[in-house]
Amino acid sequence: MKKTYHLCLSAGNETLFRDEEDYNRGFNSLALALYKTNSTGLVESFQSTHFHLVVQSENPADMMYAMRQSYSKYFNRRYQRSGRLGEKHHFQLEISGLHHHLAAMTYVLRNALHHGLVPIPYAYPHCTVNAIFRKEMGKIHIEKELNQNSFYRFVGRKAEWPSHYRMNDKGLFLRESVLDIVQVENMYATPRAFNYYMSRKSGEEWEKEQEKDNIGASPIRLEDIEQGINGQTKEKMLIYESGRSDYRKISDIDLCHEIDRNIIPKYGKASVYHLSRTEKEQIGEFLFRTFRIGEAQIRRCLAF
Repeated sequence: MKKTYHLCLSAGNETLFRDEEDYNRGFNSLALALYKTNSTGLVESFQSTHFHLVVQSENPADMMYAMRQSYSKYFNRRYQRSGRLGEKHHFQLEISGLHHHLAAMTYVLRNALHHGLVPIPYAYPHCTVNAIFRKEMGKIHIEKELNQNSFYRFVGRKAEWPSHYRMNDKGLFLRESVLDIVQVENMYATPRAFNYYMSRKSGEEWEKEQEKDNIGASPIRLEDIEQGINGQTKEKMLIYESGRSDYRKISDIDLCHEIDRNIIPKYGKASVYHLSRTEKEQIGEFLFRTFRIGEAQIRRCLAF
């Protein structure tokens, strides 16, 4: 019998996704793992340093293993890297009850907001948020789609997927064809209620609401969803939730682009993973002087 789980994996001291192609491949790896393990995806959010999932599965560990194996092979091959990608163990929390589901899904969908990347959840592209109530919220747009014979270029030649999966011309499986969006919409009930959850403040009201489930489980809190993510405190996340962040600062994906496309070719190296310690120190000093960013961001984007 399938149960619902919140799953999270942290990158540790590097980035999981360095550009748009990586983000697309990450979601595609999830899509393939869901099919391979007969699991159901509800919502997800991918960031450079970690990702969150809410899935229904009989064996979530198998689902995560399939996803990690698929993506790690791609990442290691692309960047000529070896070894495990991401921390050894993923975070796993079983979820029961409607309001517990709503709390977990909402925190995942608002993940980018809580990390100060966007002013509102809908501004973040690597997430399920814009696939929910698309028609009702005026987000229907026609995408160019690939023939299934072309899918292999973006998922590997040995990949298997169900016939209802669709893919856009950027090589990304369409979220509405992979995830059980109808189930998610039924839990939120209406577009207005969904929009309210995307903008409401975190706090005790959420915890009291979850008591209505009467299942004896502890309420799901923001700090529970984000535990294990380096450098992220509850206080900082609540500040970001209020919209107080500098969204003009350079993001990890932009910084990785600068490193991979403009800097590494000057060193004649295949990828950031082939740089020496001295070379990384030189590049780090240049990035600090140029962008005035913190050491932690420089180190993870240089895999240092």
